[in-house]
Amino acid sequence: MAANFLKSRQTKYTAYAGTYILVILAVLAAVNFLANRYDKSYDSTSNKQFSLSDQTEKVVKGLKNDVKITYFDETAKFPQARDVLDRYSALSPKLHMEFIDPVKKPQQAKSAGYRRDLTLLVDSGARKEEAKSLTEEEITGAIIRSLKSGERTVCFVNAANEHSITDEAATGFSLMKQLLERDNYKTREINFKSAAPEAGKPLAIGQAPAAAAVEVPKDCLAMVVGGPQLDYPQPIVDAMQKYVEGGGHALFMLDTPLRIGRGDATAENAALVKVLSDWGITPEKNLVLDLSGIGNMFGAGPEIPIVLQYEASPITRPMARVPTAFPVPRSLDVKSGAKSTAEKLFGTTEDSIAVTEVAANGAIDPKKGKKGPFTLGASGTYQGTNGRFVVVGTSQWAENRAMGSRSLGNRDLFMNMINWLTADEDLISIRPKTTEDRPLTMTTQKLNLVFWLSIVIFPLAVVGFGMATWWKRR
Repeated sequence: MAANFLKSRQTKYTAYAGTYILVILAVLAAVNFLANRYDKSYDSTSNKQFSLSDQTEKVVKGLKNDVKITYFDETAKFPQARDVLDRYSALSPKLHMEFIDPVKKPQQAKSAGYRRDLTLLVDSGARKEEAKSLTEEEITGAIIRSLKSGERTVCFVNAANEHSITDEAATGFSLMKQLLERDNYKTREINFKSAAPEAGKPLAIGQAPAAAAVEVPKDCLAMVVGGPQLDYPQPIVDAMQKYVEGGGHALFMLDTPLRIGRGDATAENAALVKVLSDWGITPEKNLVLDLSGIGNMFGAGPEIPIVLQYEASPITRPMARVPTAFPVPRSLDVKSGAKSTAEKLFGTTEDSIAVTEVAANGAIDPKKGKKGPFTLGASGTYQGTNGRFVVVGTSQWAENRAMGSRSLGNRDLFMNMINWLTADEDLISIRPKTTEDRPLTMTTQKLNLVFWLSIVIFPLAVVGFGMATWWKRR
């Protein structure tokens, strides 16, 4: 009886079904384990909005000591935070996460450093830094600030009507200040103000005073010259030269001296141009125009060259296929100097010209222009002291209206320059991406098409298919 039962068809089917179920459960368990152990996701957005940036991966994967991120909020908001923070923890076993509800666990939150205005705290052991929001830009910035010790000050020259880092207008440099401070840099303006004459010291009317002794402050890790509109006095130029040749780091952004339209022309700054020429980078007295038509995709005219190709420099290597814009630039002639080495960073294509004359009404004769390509940005190193400098043929590329663009990589290029100048080359990368607003615009024709497809055609097709099937089986 037992033997017959084991040989029966029902018993075999039951055994087969049981085996299949066990195999399926084992496969599901293995898949679930592997998915939990090796969390992978695919980001289908055009700008990879939900993927961590190269900079974040470089910083987190390079952690040498344990770093703890503590998130404070209601328990109901923990899943949303985990969606972001789990991407970080998956990059390195050195990064640890803790989620605390200040209402349910007030003592634990207090001992962890909680405040009412605090949401996320990064602790590297050396220092604690807070992120103001649950965005990659804020979280990565907090990690970088926590890892870096000591003050690093970037000084902006304010002596010849340059762009100001306190100016929040479209032509200001306030976004530049925000970007720097997010990466743990301090910022301030310097005006090379010389010391006042000693009290009680006699003065002679008509007698030329002695040349004022000025210098770049010693706490300036890097100096930024952002589009001077006036000529620098010789003592200030000498101070800049001494600073770089003594091992300092400087970014020079010089606008074209050509008069464009009815506005005042920018000063030539011949003394500063001579120093840069001695270092191997000579700013030309011209205006570069891009005739390739690439700017049309960005709503830019020929006076705003769009750069898509870069040289193999640590500054520009991460910028592959990232567009940057340089409004009304002048070209640069790059030749290594006697005591310095210089190299091109980026420039225009052959579909460009450089003109030396612009009519009062802004008219330009392309036939009189010199054919490209032209260099728009270059970097150099002063031999012996390792002083570093970068020169760009316009300052407008770093204005708020350009740095705030979501379709351009100007902010990434600027931060790469600063990081290279200050020898923070481990941070050279593309910054976290901002959310891109891409609304769906539906015309009347498209709305009618959606209506007919979803309300009429597709439902009727399903009904027709069902009736055809019924008719066949009838």
